[in-house]
Amino acid sequence: MVGASAAKATHRRAKERSQGVLYDCELEDLPPELRWREWMLRVEAVIFASAEPVCRETLARVVGKDCRVDLLIDDLIEELRERPYELVSVAGGWQHRTRSRFAETIRASSAPTRGGAAPLSEFEAMVLMAVGYFQPVTRSELSKIFGKEVSRDTIAALRGAGFLSSGPRSPTPGAPYTYVTTPHFLSVFGMETLRDLPNIEALEDAGLLSRHGMLEEAGGSQGGDDDNDE
Repeated sequence: MVGASAAKATHRRAKERSQGVLYDCELEDLPPELRWREWMLRVEAVIFASAEPVCRETLARVVGKDCRVDLLIDDLIEELRERPYELVSVAGGWQHRTRSRFAETIRASSAPTRGGAAPLSEFEAMVLMAVGYFQPVTRSELSKIFGKEVSRDTIAALRGAGFLSSGPRSPTPGAPYTYVTTPHFLSVFGMETLRDLPNIEALEDAGLLSRHGMLEEAGGSQGGDDDNDE
């Protein structure tokens, strides 16, 4: 009986869609267990189809008004526990990710992958990391961090890859542009927020970043900046 009821409901919804009836989020004609299952499938389908993490507000559009999205996600995570991919919370939303233990297998297969991050040079990666910690930061301030010029081409490459965007104008003379990281940056590196960045003190101990040196240099700089190009 339950199977027949579900089949009839599916047929009715298909007919309604063909007639332009509004999308049925509530699914009141289904028994509670089938309603919950359908909501789970809808949420997973939306996340699977999206190239970027999907936020709660987007998922709420395809389920009933009284549906707890967090509980749906918990059930999906549990259901995928034995699968080679998982549902992760990144950049303010949820996304499917292959489990890390299969990374070597995927590399060995040489199969083309989807949604991969643009390859970065070692210096570009270091500049991106510095922006992550010191944002909003100007190109001149980045150059002071590394003791050499951070070129416009480097910034353009990181912006083109979707990792950086323009921040507020700096209050320093000349009001140069500042740069900040994007939600894409969080997504690619598997972070929910910038608070998930590695401990900066550990990076300083390793000699990778000098926060105090940068701040001293930036504070003592009285000249204008040439970052007036976007």
